[in-house]
Amino acid sequence: MAEIAKRVSMGREELEKIVSLALDEARSLGVDQAEVAASQDMGLSATARLGDVENLEFTNDRGMGITVYKNSRKGNASTSDMSSAAIREAVAKACSFAMLTAEDAHSGLADAGRMATEIKDLELDHPWEIDANLAIALAIGCENAALATDKRISNSEGATVGTNRGTRAYGNTHGFIGSYSKTSHSIACAVLAEEDGAMQRDYHYTSSRVPGELQDAAAVGVLAAEKTVNRLGARKIKTTTAPVLFIPELARGFIGHAIGAIAGGAQYRRSSFLLDAVGEKIFPKFVQIQERPHIPRATASRWYDSEGVATYDRDIVTDGELRSYVLSSYSARRLGLETTANAGGAQNLLIPGSDTNLKQLIADMGTGLIVEELIGQGVNTVTGDYSRGVVGHWVENGEIQFAVHEVTIAGNLRDLYQRIVAIGNDQDLRGGMRCGSLLVEEMTIAGA
Repeated sequence: MAEIAKRVSMGREELEKIVSLALDEARSLGVDQAEVAASQDMGLSATARLGDVENLEFTNDRGMGITVYKNSRKGNASTSDMSSAAIREAVAKACSFAMLTAEDAHSGLADAGRMATEIKDLELDHPWEIDANLAIALAIGCENAALATDKRISNSEGATVGTNRGTRAYGNTHGFIGSYSKTSHSIACAVLAEEDGAMQRDYHYTSSRVPGELQDAAAVGVLAAEKTVNRLGARKIKTTTAPVLFIPELARGFIGHAIGAIAGGAQYRRSSFLLDAVGEKIFPKFVQIQERPHIPRATASRWYDSEGVATYDRDIVTDGELRSYVLSSYSARRLGLETTANAGGAQNLLIPGSDTNLKQLIADMGTGLIVEELIGQGVNTVTGDYSRGVVGHWVENGEIQFAVHEVTIAGNLRDLYQRIVAIGNDQDLRGGMRCGSLLVEEMTIAGA
């Protein structure tokens, strides 16, 4: 991987030259505006199962995409061949395609005045000096630790160690060109446990931009095994209504449905359960949703969005009230608004919690359901109707009693968001949204 690190560290300058070449070619062909994105990714992934190497993969991918605008028409083309001839050919194709598309008065680059001018080092680039042999050894060690944790661990789906280093460059005919490199590393393990003829599966993973911040491979295996064993003896429960507690990695998805509903595309297409909801209290007063794009080393940190617009700190929800949508320049124009620097998505959403930890939330819940896995895609983001299969644990008198499976939780997100009564301090830092365990006062739980 030392070779990979060296090549990608040189990639920013190389990719910026490719972007400049494509933009110069587009200008020479008389386009009104153009934008170019170029990328390079190199990585290594090793999977071991039952002591054998099941998969070993090295990736080295490059690509460039160009969008041109001419007379309110848009054309796109891409290529994985980064030679000068291939780049010029891609630009020519994009220009020819622009002659065939419909006019769209809202298309075009983001405003020149919104381009990022301050280059920020967000500490996203931390290569892992690991070769195939070490990756394999870590994967085998991770799985062995899982298999040795409990005699009820009966099988394995394997352990995977992965590392990736990528470089991104973007430029447009406003004169903006920016680039950055980023890394991502992970260790994951999934195993099966069996008792009295019944089998359960679970997993655990660790991920970070920084290799030294990963959990120990053996610890990942042990946690995967412990979580799996804790699912043994799972029962069905009778249909009821009760409090529901989402663990952090699922709480962020639960809140994520709101973020999808306030995205510009959902708003201008009129296909959102939070349509025209700015100014409405969609959560209880204690809920805040903050966007912080410049957190060092964080998963979704960026100093410019995918249109070159400078990212900035902002509050999306304040005291439960929706203050703003999530907009690119195109969706903003469709809505008669300004871009929120979210072309390509939101960046580092923070949902501050209380000082309450998971154990205290379980105690406060009294009787209810802890949701540890969601099954199915039963979310209608147009109506807000929500119905998901659940695996988790049942709680009585503030203590976990037994594992639960084959149940469904249901409600409407508009109502469920208002029923949030607590958010814990146990934030999951592995994704682009940081949220602790989330307690909903009451949901319909369909069981036996």
